[in-house]
Amino acid sequence: MKKIVFCLLLVPIFSYSQDYVDLFKFGYGETFNNDFENTSPSTHLEFLEADISLPLVLNEKNVFVTGGSFSFNRIQLFPNMEYTNLYSTALKVGLATTFNSKWSTTIVLLPKIASDYNTISSDDFYMGGYGVLKLKKRENLIYRFGLYATSEAFGFYATPIFGWYYLSPDKKFEMDVSLPIAVDVNYNMGSTTVGIDYFGIGRSYNINQENQPKTYVDQSSLEFSGYFQWNTFQKSILLRAKAGYATSNNDVYADGDNIDFGLAAFNFGDDRVQLNPDISGGIFLKFEAIYRLQISSKKKDPSEM
Repeated sequence: MKKIVFCLLLVPIFSYSQDYVDLFKFGYGETFNNDFENTSPSTHLEFLEADISLPLVLNEKNVFVTGGSFSFNRIQLFPNMEYTNLYSTALKVGLATTFNSKWSTTIVLLPKIASDYNTISSDDFYMGGYGVLKLKKRENLIYRFGLYATSEAFGFYATPIFGWYYLSPDKKFEMDVSLPIAVDVNYNMGSTTVGIDYFGIGRSYNINQENQPKTYVDQSSLEFSGYFQWNTFQKSILLRAKAGYATSNNDVYADGDNIDFGLAAFNFGDDRVQLNPDISGGIFLKFEAIYRLQISSKKKDPSEM
């Protein structure tokens, strides 16, 4: 029930707005005072994320979507034990197509390698992908309908996607929603922006430690935060400071102890035995830097493709 899926690679595609596209995003943060259930020790989580998107225009109707992402997490999985480093490196390859002035699609494959990177093997490779159908209702309102599916260390998972992008006529109030993955609501005051957001993360990592049984981490977290953003270099470089609360589920299971199927927030056939204590959520701080390409309204917007 606590599984919320999210692939970091989806964010730049979903964040294509009417007037811009985010080509690069970097984030670093920490959560604090995460307690182990029924034990006195507490821990914290350190994380780093980077994503690059390189859309290549093929013709009037088609854009080749490429890029990649990298994430790093440093987490203590068991009380009174050393911290574990978890890595994920992913590639995105796909095609965005415009059918007419209202309808467009984006289909992307998302292969990745996710583990502690102590010993990388074919078991650390996972294949995912998503498709999104977009309806441009008005110049300042776009609806999204889609599906994301992936293989993970715990089994196969899929989730439907519904959302919209809205920009007020004065271009100050913005809503960028892709449920159940992300929500961003903000107000632009020129050189600065204030906003609130939600971010649902779901990943898995193989653990390959010498002389230890093979295990994996089923990581899921919900982040709720407010942020203050500085818009620099004609709003092409954004510097964002965030603070909020994040649940921090990093459950360890034996290799092969899988679910039958996962759909949205539900796991079917989930009789797994968790090996580590539950880890509570906590306050987190995060810094983000974004490189944003402003798009002239006279040119075609990759978000419509």
